[in-house]
Amino acid sequence: MAENGTDCEQRRFGLAKEQHNGRFQDSLLSERKKRDIEERQSIVLWRKPLITLQYFFLETLINLKDWSIKLWHRRRMVVFFLLLLVILSVAYYIEGAHQQGPHIASVTLAAYECNSVNFPEPPYPDEIICPDEEGTEGAISLWTIISKVRLEACMWGAGTAIGELPPYFMARAARLSGVETDDEEYAEFEEMLEHPQTAQDFATRAKLAVQNLVQKVGFLGILACASIPNPLFDLAGITCGHFLVPFWTFFGATLIGKAIIKMHIQKLFVIITFSKHIVEQMVSLIGIVPSIGPSLQKPFQEYLEAQRKKLHHKVDSGLPQSENWLSWAFEKLVIIMVFYFILSIINSMAQSYAKRLQQSKLSVEKTK
Repeated sequence: MAENGTDCEQRRFGLAKEQHNGRFQDSLLSERKKRDIEERQSIVLWRKPLITLQYFFLETLINLKDWSIKLWHRRRMVVFFLLLLVILSVAYYIEGAHQQGPHIASVTLAAYECNSVNFPEPPYPDEIICPDEEGTEGAISLWTIISKVRLEACMWGAGTAIGELPPYFMARAARLSGVETDDEEYAEFEEMLEHPQTAQDFATRAKLAVQNLVQKVGFLGILACASIPNPLFDLAGITCGHFLVPFWTFFGATLIGKAIIKMHIQKLFVIITFSKHIVEQMVSLIGIVPSIGPSLQKPFQEYLEAQRKKLHHKVDSGLPQSENWLSWAFEKLVIIMVFYFILSIINSMAQSYAKRLQQSKLSVEKTK
């Protein structure tokens, strides 16, 4: 009996020791992951320019090699998409109804100026000019403009719905394969699910709220998240993929929410914001600002006047187009945004290569 008691105590002691060692190893691994993430995030052009550029070029070479191999194995699909791209390019450059820019805002401004939405075709929608016959003052209503831009706005919403599919497919594939994904957003999502009680900041609590809504309510929860301007909707896609929500349940709710409900909300906001009386009030309010108000008001007035003149002349009339500092500042803002986007790509690829090195080092240590 004494020997049996001693054996039981030894087994319990050994089991407790193994559990302690396991928790200790998990703690060390978690700390190491945090250190690795901090180390990768420090690899940016403004802190470590030489290392960042070196890692960027090495990661580019690795990706080019991997993509070349994958594309060669799928060469039939590549040829198909190349042909499709050629057809779309030809269709784009053929004269027709193409337009770049804020279409809804342009139509709203033009409708109030022309007192009509019967813009000549062509050149509409490539260019908006007032029809020859003058419209009746006050004939334009909110519903008239909504009806004019409904198709374009619906296509815009459908495009944003399609853009939500990559997070869904990534999370679904990771869950089905059981393989640890390299996506840090998905890893953060899994950690948040494992330790929901550690959520302290507002952003994490908001993410948990979205995750709980989608998981518990299903189709209606996805529809609710997709129907309002929601910067956290990517998390809804990851949640649906992680919990293996059927594709048509996710995409159907997302398409209805974004292409119908949210589209009308955003369309109404743009139309109301760019209505004639609202724009004129905003310009007049700018002039009230002490000292700098009149100087700021002038370029806005010049821009609106230029747009009105543009709406009342034909395309081939040859009227000179003046440029004020407002459009110049907007162009420079776009250039800065593009430059920042390029910098973010360089930093991201450099950090991906640093992650490769960390994973390689970890695998070597495990084999020892």
